[in-house]
Order: sequence, then C-alpha cells, then structure tokens
Amino acid sequence: MPEYAVTLDNLEKRFGEFIAVNKVSLEVREGDIYGFLGPNGAGKSTIIRMLSGLLKPSSGRGTVAGFDIIRETEKIKQHIGYMSQKFSLYEDLTVEENIDFYSGIYRIPSHKKTERKKWAINMAGLDNHRKSRTSTLSGGWKQRLALGCAVLHEPSIVFLDEPTSGVDPISRRSFWDLIYVLAGRGVTIFVTTHYMEEAEYCDRLGLIYRGSLIAGGTSEQLKTEYMQEEIIEVLCERPQDVMERISALDEVREAALFGRGLHVVVTGGSNEAMAAISRVLAEEKVEVQKLEPVKPSLEDVFVSLIEAQDREKQPQKEFKG
Repeated sequence: MPEYAVTLDNLEKRFGEFIAVNKVSLEVREGDIYGFLGPNGAGKSTIIRMLSGLLKPSSGRGTVAGFDIIRETEKIKQHIGYMSQKFSLYEDLTVEENIDFYSGIYRIPSHKKTERKKWAINMAGLDNHRKSRTSTLSGGWKQRLALGCAVLHEPSIVFLDEPTSGVDPISRRSFWDLIYVLAGRGVTIFVTTHYMEEAEYCDRLGLIYRGSLIAGGTSEQLKTEYMQEEIIEVLCERPQDVMERISALDEVREAALFGRGLHVVVTGGSNEAMAAISRVLAEEKVEVQKLEPVKPSLEDVFVSLIEAQDREKQPQKEFKG
C-alpha cells in the first residue's frame, strides 16, 4: 500500500449542466478513518462511486490503493470493500448463504472460504443468526451482515456510504465498534455520513456542500480554525419562542435551536452579547438555566460554513448524489 490510500486532484463530475462534484482535492492516509460529512444531495455518494470505479469522472485525477480511478478500475475493485446505505443483501437467503454468495463473487479461494465465513460471522456477532433468513433480521443485524460481506476478501480500503442511515442509535454505535475493529487491523475506512456525532469518531473529516469540499482536518482543527466567531449557549424555557428576538439583536449574527436550548453566534464580544440576551430573556419572563460562552460544536462549524457558501453562491437545482 502507498502512504496515501486515496488521493483526489480536482475531481469533477457533471450531469449535463449540473455540477455534482466540483473540483475536489484530498488525501487520505493509509489506516485512517476518514469521514465525509454533508447533507443529502451534497455529492458524497457520487464521489464514493467514482472512487469505487462505478462512475467515471468528468475531469480531474485520483488514485485508490495506488491505482488510477480512470484507467485501473478493475484493479481498484479487487482491493476495496463497498457498502451502500441500501445494504446489497439477498433477502431470501440466510445469513450463511449471503456470505457464501459473496465469497463466490469475490473469488475467495476454496481453502479460505470456511475461515473467512467464520471470521465474518464472529466479527459481526451473527453466530446466533447464521441460519436466519435475511428478510427476518432487524436493520441493525442487516447492517452488520452487509459489512461482513463487504470485507470478506480482506480489502485494504472500505468505502461505507451512509452505512448507518435508518438504523437506531444503539445499532449505530455498535456498528462503529465494528469499524474500529477493522481500523485496528490497518484497514482504511472512508465513510460518508450526515450525523454530526458520527463525524466525531473519525480521524479526519471533509465537509462537503453542493459538491465542493469546503473544509477539512481533524474535528479539533475544524472547531478552532474554521470557526472564528464566539458561541454562546443559552439553556432556557421555551427557546423556540425567544429565538427570533435574540436573532434580531445587533450583537448577534444568528441563533439556532441546539438540544434543549440555543447556540448563539455573536458578532462582537461575548459580554455585550450576553447582556443583550439577558435583557430579552428577562423581558420575555423566561427562566434561564445557562448563559455562557462555549466551544463551537461541529454542527456550529458546518452551519457557519454553509451559510457563508450560500451568501456567495446561487443554489443549483438539487441533485440526489
């Protein structure tokens, strides 16, 4: 494996006049868990499909496992695992039968099939479900089975495209435990998500919006380098009722619901903003539990960057990529 498992240089994908991916450049180190964070339709899945050799770029260059994404797509497919949010499983087959089927697809040698099946079942915790028909499994168990099938052939890089979409929070967390198991074995993980809490699990992140990579780095770097404004957290009764008034303050750039309260982005000093917010809350007779500056969350950073992009550019017609 090269030092970088994935490299992209000005990668672009157009569908007619629509730019689904707009000159994206990045590098993912071998063994990293790299997260692509962005809303639905941002272009995350389109990039994954180009990296997996399933979609040809309109322009730009890239490599996966050292192979060119335009000229060497078949070689790429031999070195990667791919799991989509739709779980490409055969519902009428049992857990074991699905694994046997994918063993054939990946051309796993006969002498290794039994060993790899056992490993996949143990890794995914599916021993008690091996004879179960896949259609009877919950979303969380299907998710585990899909991951087991995707890594049967021991790929060096695994692409996970919105793998936890539609599953419950407990299953989502358990799935990430499996991702850590793979990463611990030196596998590079490239995962797309729109869940902010999942993004915190990644070694490095890329924030993508309208097909463009608008920021990148570790979670800590994104919070400190891309968010210059101060954030004030307001925990109070009826936050939705006072949000509009707080947003209208001269000392405030914006206010948004955050958990049981508000995160307020201030335009100047936090002391002046807190004094102005306190006056509004007192006038509205709203009880306050907390009013203080806080470190920005990933959600704060992402919202701030998206709004900056929206101020600069006119939106394109939506594309489900």
